[in-house]
Amino acid sequence: MRTIDIHAHWYPAEWLRLFEQDGPKEGARLERGAKGFVIRTERISNAVDERFVDLDLRLDGMQRQGVDVHALSLTAPMVYWASPGLGLALSQAYNDAASAAHSRHPQRFFGLAMLPMQAPERALAELERCARLPGMRGLYLATNVNGADLEEKRFWDIYARAEELGWPVFLHPVDTIGRERTTRYHLRNLLGNPYDTGVAAASLIFGGVLDAFPKLEVNLPHAGGTFPWLIGRLDHGTKVRAELKHMKRMPSEYLRRFSYDTIGHDDRINANLVRLVGADRVLLGSDYCFDMGLTDPVATVARIEGLTEAERDQIKGGTAARLLRLT
Repeated sequence: MRTIDIHAHWYPAEWLRLFEQDGPKEGARLERGAKGFVIRTERISNAVDERFVDLDLRLDGMQRQGVDVHALSLTAPMVYWASPGLGLALSQAYNDAASAAHSRHPQRFFGLAMLPMQAPERALAELERCARLPGMRGLYLATNVNGADLEEKRFWDIYARAEELGWPVFLHPVDTIGRERTTRYHLRNLLGNPYDTGVAAASLIFGGVLDAFPKLEVNLPHAGGTFPWLIGRLDHGTKVRAELKHMKRMPSEYLRRFSYDTIGHDDRINANLVRLVGADRVLLGSDYCFDMGLTDPVATVARIEGLTEAERDQIKGGTAARLLRLT
């Protein structure tokens, strides 16, 4: 049984070159330093080093962690900040590089496609192109698209095609909620990330996306963010609020429509998550290789109390292999 990390970030050199070349025309820049580089747009920045770029360094890190497979994903600033043309070019650069990484290491790397969601027609065309690339096995979307929630109908054709392809959608926060109040203490990450994930999950439920696409698989990062832990409040609101009178089912009935990674940073959180949604809906993730991630994701799974060995195997790779069609 392969151990599969479904939350593993990567910046291909080809993507960085294009960002550095064309980003300044649109207010973005790449700042290089002795210890790495900073990727900046007008609203988002991310500091990374060569571990996020070099595949050989990544393979060494995977060996140390006991991880067999990375599902590669681009992270902040993604591509939505750019014009439609540059957003598409950046998406294509990432997707082509991810497919090439798979071709170079077909048992170790698979790609989660980046799409220019700020231009849905271009995003759909890129999805069709990606579906033919070797090693591409799902979509990677932000929890909002330049402030637009994921329920918006302009995104539905993309969800429909992903469902047809059997491609899971993996979400990740970018440019998170509460920006003005989370500038200090790293709160944009500590609180902004999980709250933005909670908003995205609620949007998909209340906005009818999960009902319209009953076979669409959606993965929530960071142990689901706030979503699973506020499920009682969401259920209560659905019972008493006129704004939710359109709902035919309680939000808690959608808990298992999502899958969740193991980046809860507390063994009690992960154990309770498994009790709430089932071991078959929890997947190993590390947030490779950010300081807010897990340095030993396999040990994190080993510490979850009350699991059978079969359930541990599901979390470490069995469910991810099914979702990504690696079996």
